[in-house]
Amino acid sequence: MKMSPTHESKKVSLANHDRAEPVEIWKARNFIRDHSDEELSLDQVAKSVNISANYLSEKFKKVTGINFVDYVAHTRIEKARDLLHNVNLRISEIAFAVGFQSLSQFNRVFKKLTRQSPTEFRAAHARRSKRH
Repeated sequence: MKMSPTHESKKVSLANHDRAEPVEIWKARNFIRDHSDEELSLDQVAKSVNISANYLSEKFKKVTGINFVDYVAHTRIEKARDLLHNVNLRISEIAFAVGFQSLSQFNRVFKKLTRQSPTEFRAAHARRSKRH
């Protein structure tokens, strides 16, 4: 059955709402969001939603478009970006607060995903804030 363009756009927009995805992936994403500041493994998340790690890995990539490890990294970096606005927090404190095991790992992943180091990101935000 071919969908009309209108129907296809509704399908795409629904994919962005939490419950339009398979329930186990929705639960897994919520678990990751709620526990991203802890050490997380694929096995741990799979157990939390009562499915096998292999099934979660395959289904997760298919539904979200990125693999489990990258999704966790993106989640942590988004939280870090928010925390970097607080100049009273050291970057190392932020790195550990969002779940990274080392400052060097945090710096490497942050730069990979944002194309800026955490220090550069913070400085750019400070410059933008002063202009407004």
